[in-house]
Amino acid sequence: MTTQIFLASTLYGTATLAAALDSDCFAPADRRILLVSNNAATPETTPAPDEMPGFERLRARFDDVISWNETISPFHPGGWQPRNDDAPLWERHLRLAWNLGDDDIELAVESIQVHPALGIAQIFMGAPVTVYADGLMSYGPTRNKIDPLVGTRVTRLLHLDLVPGLKPLLLTEFGVEPEIVATDAFSKVLAELEDTGDELPVVEEPALLLGQYLSALGILTAEEEEDLHVRMVKGAVELGHTRVVFKPHPSAPARWSRHLEKEAEKLGADLTVVDTPVLAEVLYQRMRPALVVGCFSTALLTASALYGLPVARIGTETLLERLTPYENSNRVPVTIVDALLPELSDRAAVTEQRQDLDAKELTGLVRAVGYAMQPKIYPDLRPSVERYLTNHLNQYTWRYFKRRRLTSLALPGAVPAQLAFIPRNATVRRVARRARSLKRATLG
Repeated sequence: MTTQIFLASTLYGTATLAAALDSDCFAPADRRILLVSNNAATPETTPAPDEMPGFERLRARFDDVISWNETISPFHPGGWQPRNDDAPLWERHLRLAWNLGDDDIELAVESIQVHPALGIAQIFMGAPVTVYADGLMSYGPTRNKIDPLVGTRVTRLLHLDLVPGLKPLLLTEFGVEPEIVATDAFSKVLAELEDTGDELPVVEEPALLLGQYLSALGILTAEEEEDLHVRMVKGAVELGHTRVVFKPHPSAPARWSRHLEKEAEKLGADLTVVDTPVLAEVLYQRMRPALVVGCFSTALLTASALYGLPVARIGTETLLERLTPYENSNRVPVTIVDALLPELSDRAAVTEQRQDLDAKELTGLVRAVGYAMQPKIYPDLRPSVERYLTNHLNQYTWRYFKRRRLTSLALPGAVPAQLAFIPRNATVRRVARRARSLKRATLG
């Protein structure tokens, strides 16, 4: 007997698994369990994937649905892990609780480098692992070193072809080969969800704004993120859009939408806030937006790649500067969106949907950023990264790198040895800050 356990923390991820199953990416099994994990900071106030509109359309692919939150209660899925010595006890417990018996177990998980996926892989230590990606992070490096007892069991990486021609870097240190989940299959799954969310407003061809709740990640302050949303509205109105729909992050505070409503009223725009927790892709099908605006949401790429909708980014340059440490796992998604999509304030680029990088150039950029993030995990990339930086480091690509990082790795673009004392000199830093503030004041 073989039981396949699929771990999902989002409805988008569940849809990805459904498409993979419909495409026969998984061998037949005697039983398929969907293990649902609600990773929200406060799971009690945020709907789990199996509580969101549309889940029942995907439910039939699985024999059972089990809550990981309930299994390990009162612990949080993102903060709990089994102690090494307790892993065999946990496996025995779960086999009894889930009626697994002596079945052979196969795992399919997301974000293998963190919990809960890592913990589940450690519990079922003998099981082969498929990692599936439901976002742009798969194109970047593995976040941290993975125990070889887990990493060597990963057989493949399933991912959506959101950036055609770009090959994921994730888990390549273990020789893991990526496999694309058929775009047609994923589109069909999303089509099943089109009429979910009965309370959705009826708005035709609006500018759709995507909120991400970046302040919860500590990247922006709440005030800065509110300002980012206001800039989205202003940018959309300046491009001639009078109907605007804002889809806030499910965990975002309600006061943000109220603030936006006031700003939209000043600008003469008709703003609608979508409170129903549905996928952005449902809105794409229901509203057919004239423009989709966001910061670095994966949904921007699905809008462009799957639905052919016009898209625009905003705020990515600030995030590239703010993300700390340099190896922050959001860096590659921000880099991809910044490099590929037009900036909202660039009317010509948005209108023409201009894309200046081809797949080869983007691959070189992503590999260089990935190596700079995790040089110890990907030492074999160094020669190609040195060539890329030597030939492509210019006024447009500098924002993806930090001079101090390049210096610490002795890569092209590093501070010359005779000037290496400058970043550590408090007086020089103070003078530089003063000069930058004067320059801003002058330009303002």
